[in-house]
Amino acid sequence: MSGPLVVVGDTLLDIDVDGNADRLCPEAPVPVVDVGREWHRPGGAGLAARLAARSAADVVLVTALGGDEGGARLARLLAGEVELCALPLEGETVRKTRIRAAGQSVVRLDHGDGRAAHEPLDARTVSVLRGASAILVADYGRGVASHPQIRQLLAETDAPVVWDPHPRGGPPVPGAALVTPNDSEAAKFTGEPGTPEELAARLRVEWAAEAVAVTVGSRGAVLADGTGTRAVPVPHAARVPASVRPDTCGAGDRFASAVAAALHDGAALPDAVAAAVESAARFVAAGAATALSEPAEPIRPPEGLSGFELAERVRRRGGRVVATGGCFDILHPGHVTLLRRARELGDVLIVCVNSDESVRRLKGPGRPVVTAADRVRVLSALESVDAVVVFEESSPVEVLRTLRPDVWVKGGDYAGADLPEAEVIREGGGKVVLVPTVEGYSTTRLIETVSNG
Repeated sequence: MSGPLVVVGDTLLDIDVDGNADRLCPEAPVPVVDVGREWHRPGGAGLAARLAARSAADVVLVTALGGDEGGARLARLLAGEVELCALPLEGETVRKTRIRAAGQSVVRLDHGDGRAAHEPLDARTVSVLRGASAILVADYGRGVASHPQIRQLLAETDAPVVWDPHPRGGPPVPGAALVTPNDSEAAKFTGEPGTPEELAARLRVEWAAEAVAVTVGSRGAVLADGTGTRAVPVPHAARVPASVRPDTCGAGDRFASAVAAALHDGAALPDAVAAAVESAARFVAAGAATALSEPAEPIRPPEGLSGFELAERVRRRGGRVVATGGCFDILHPGHVTLLRRARELGDVLIVCVNSDESVRRLKGPGRPVVTAADRVRVLSALESVDAVVVFEESSPVEVLRTLRPDVWVKGGDYAGADLPEAEVIREGGGKVVLVPTVEGYSTTRLIETVSNG
């Protein structure tokens, strides 16, 4: 039986404070943010471990946790998703707070000076590191990756080690299977300018690593290994359209965790890097780390209200309103996956559905197959859907102008399209999130299959 995927590194508490800013402070030309809601999630190695748990069944996180409220909060957020091997933390839990207005970051506030105490490891932590099938080091420069005993165990292991470095941390142990700096970090590590290809090749030699992958944002990554240096681009289907300004928070953690999970499953390194490039791109398109946030105080949407009433009620309580739309004629697994992922992005999901006449204008005289009344009935029965709104127009622009969702979700197959509703979403202070579609499912294709059967 293979061992676990082990994540080693510093865990931080990430906090997003969401609000609106429509005026300036009278004492200084800075925006005044009226706070609506506060969201918490594990950051650093904690985020990497949660992301790894999406791809691997058995994930163990070796990290340092404090005895303060921040440490307790992190333990609660991680409980049930990964197994914890907690080292002692000296000082206060590090908290990184982003203040955001209408989805845009205004300022970040950093608190806490906590560092991992370099005390002898307990027997369980030693056993976990020795029995790992793959190890991801998510170094955030707070002492876990520089722990002498941990470094010794990492140097001795036969498991593939993926090392996500940090400018404030130490160098990776020699022989790492893959080191994953981004392009700006790579330039700092070498101390010299150069192309991503040049930086990757230099660092591979300097760190005595089997391979180095320098990530280059929306362009993917550059991989340097024993066969040479080459680009690994983002697949077309996973690209975020240029008109969308995505939140990239946590993209590096998603890349590193996806590589480690693929190596844990036995993939060859080039295949693992290609899969990780795609995973990171889809992660950003789906809302990045904010999609994993949890409210400081949970909101339970009230039942029995119309979609508009529900949106207003949840918004007044500081919640995040998510909406999506479409014909939803013959509900299939692709629809269900889209709705489930959309619901994970906020406190309430409202589905905007084309009326029968609207579907006929868009799809032709033979559609819809299922009437609007029945489509509403089926959608409303799904656990992920809180309310359904039917609109008569060909586009949901007018209904969205009234609904004013914080997040508008569309399938990734719209990546190259100019969404007519995007402007009204941004005018209302919301953002558009593209969720990857499930390949092979299409209502039109289903109808054609039945007709030709």
